[in-house]
Amino acid sequence: MTGRFLRAGACPVCRGLDIRPWKKGTFDFSGLRSDQIKITDSEYGKTWDLQACGACGHIFADPYPAPDFLASLYGEVEDPLYDQEAEGRTRNFLPILNRLDLFRPGRGALFDVGAATGILGDAARRRGWRVDGVEPSAWAVRKAAEKYGLTLRRGGFEDIAAAGDSFQAVTMVDFIEHTPRPSEAAAMAFSLLAPGGVLCLVTPDIHSPAARLAGRRWWHLRPGHLAYFSKRSLRVLLEGAGFRIVEIRRYAWTFSLHYLVSRFRWMDSFARSRASSFLRKIPIKLALGDSFEIYAVKDPFS
Repeated sequence: MTGRFLRAGACPVCRGLDIRPWKKGTFDFSGLRSDQIKITDSEYGKTWDLQACGACGHIFADPYPAPDFLASLYGEVEDPLYDQEAEGRTRNFLPILNRLDLFRPGRGALFDVGAATGILGDAARRRGWRVDGVEPSAWAVRKAAEKYGLTLRRGGFEDIAAAGDSFQAVTMVDFIEHTPRPSEAAAMAFSLLAPGGVLCLVTPDIHSPAARLAGRRWWHLRPGHLAYFSKRSLRVLLEGAGFRIVEIRRYAWTFSLHYLVSRFRWMDSFARSRASSFLRKIPIKLALGDSFEIYAVKDPFS
């Protein structure tokens, strides 16, 4: 391996050594570019060489991009289509904020991991949360400041300066599958939370019926995803960090019809036609059941 790519050697969740080949990669990762890992990329079906842990069932990229190389790629990401879909993306985050209200009715401080352009953070702030967060993309951090007045930390979550146990909620929506260091990320989330605080984690379920039905064209098989969790490996990950899981749900996504149409290259000209503004006003809810939505707490006496 070059310095840009590393070999795992052990499971990044449980450190188990019973590692078995799971799926051969389907793209040339040596030429990985920042546009291939943005939120709205449409390179579905492109995966790394994936290995499976015989102990916890975690599936992960091996080899994988070195953290410094990955940070440099995410630092360069620009994703205007994501920003254009802000209204639809907000709809995705409102159910999460509703659940957090049940666990933390007094609200407080919320830390958003992989905050992108600050859409979740803005929605949370309008609910009464005090918002902080981290995002590696310089473009996204700038957009969050310009559009929502949010000041986000720029960088990798696992490497930020710890702020102590001062947050009542941490959100990780479609973040944990992007990092080769999930255990470090879970430990950082635990350290940020005050006793009684809650973590919301959303991540794809590669064993879901939708994933099996879609096969190689499943929309979560893409270059930016380095890890795929099962209920078992998520439990190992979170309990290993000190969390107690209190709820496991299935996440439903809402997108505009324009965004869904733009996913198909053969309809790209239609998506960019005069009908684009009309299509953006039509929300489509995709209750595919192929993502976990998990809530875990830091018990007061942890």
